[in-house]
Amino acid sequence: MAERRGAMSETMSDFVNACQVVDVHEHHMAEVAHSADVNLLKLFQQSYAAWTSHVLPSEPKATIEMVSIPPEPTTWEALAPFLERSGSNAFVRNLVRGVAELYGVADTGITRDNWEAVDASVRLRHKEATWPSEVIGRAAIGRIVTDPFLDPLMDPRPVLGQSYDAVLRINAFALGWHPESRDHNGNCGHTLLRRLGLEVKTFDDYCDAIRELVAGCSRRNHIALKNALAYDRDLSFDEPDEELARQAWGQRSPSPAARKAFCDFVVDLFCQLAGEADLPVQTHLGTAIISGSHPLRMTGLIERHPRTRFLLMHLAYPWSRDLLGMAFVYRNVWLDLCWSFLLSPSHFKLALHEAIEVLPDESRMMIGGDCLHVEETFAAIQGARRLIGEVLNEKVANGYFQSRDAERLAIRILGGNAKEFFRLS
Repeated sequence: MAERRGAMSETMSDFVNACQVVDVHEHHMAEVAHSADVNLLKLFQQSYAAWTSHVLPSEPKATIEMVSIPPEPTTWEALAPFLERSGSNAFVRNLVRGVAELYGVADTGITRDNWEAVDASVRLRHKEATWPSEVIGRAAIGRIVTDPFLDPLMDPRPVLGQSYDAVLRINAFALGWHPESRDHNGNCGHTLLRRLGLEVKTFDDYCDAIRELVAGCSRRNHIALKNALAYDRDLSFDEPDEELARQAWGQRSPSPAARKAFCDFVVDLFCQLAGEADLPVQTHLGTAIISGSHPLRMTGLIERHPRTRFLLMHLAYPWSRDLLGMAFVYRNVWLDLCWSFLLSPSHFKLALHEAIEVLPDESRMMIGGDCLHVEETFAAIQGARRLIGEVLNEKVANGYFQSRDAERLAIRILGGNAKEFFRLS
């Protein structure tokens, strides 16, 4: 029996590894992922491994600080806090595994004896224009949806390639009650609209501009909206109160009630337009401003927009069971499993077991890496394959599935669902 299970596991692993992935969430931007000025230390500093040190996901400008880190020579003293002090952390383990495989030290990992050679290889490869696409190819990723939060209007294809689509992050617009208002990434909705030739003077102008913004998504290869407001405020979006929302317009410091009403109104408008245009709405849940990012806070918005397809992210860690309950009850909810398997592989496996059993149909799950650099994306997708394969093999081994059932679901999670969901050709 042990030999049979081993053979079955190897077969399932081979099948999962052969599936091409549609990666539904990355943060690839040319100024980071395609930078020629990258060394081994920067890969750690601009990854989730950095969250183990001074960069915290709840800090408003943490991500901007990560992407704008000035060049710094790699030293063992700079690497050691990641590799030794935080060496048990899953973010660190994931990146070490990916870098070690890509740079030829898979047997040993990154050590005090080989780090200089690995660092030299990283610096050399990042000076090659073809390196990012080579890494994506090795991960067998056929299509990528990126969230370029440094420039929410970016058309990804001229700068990243024809395999890319993007999401339109709505944060700056939802906080745009004043021409100087900015979101946690420093983006200003009024400035972004002016780039599109949309001058706004009144509240009504602003709403009309948002309608034009959404109508132009296809021209910019934007295939979804992205709500990352969990980094700016709580996710309880009340029913629109237009009168109160208008009180915030043009005010540098509107009252908290007016500020919330403005944001609620604009988010509601985006969701309405998304439903009309058949654009999904990705939504960040879980860690961020953690007191306000519980998935159940989204229920009112989801219920008000039954025609809008919501792609809820990260398994809403640490509230994954609540999210699964929502995905069972609301048939306009899908799950992006991205990042959750980086945070805790063991929790991911448990949640995936439950998701397979609870979700109403097999179309509901997709994966993404949620990374800045292609090395971390490679590691994330390889790790997701391994964990998905293990879960599916366990489902076959305990008689829940036949092999053909597990294989069908693997194809769906790794790419088939995303193609259908995002209407990808």
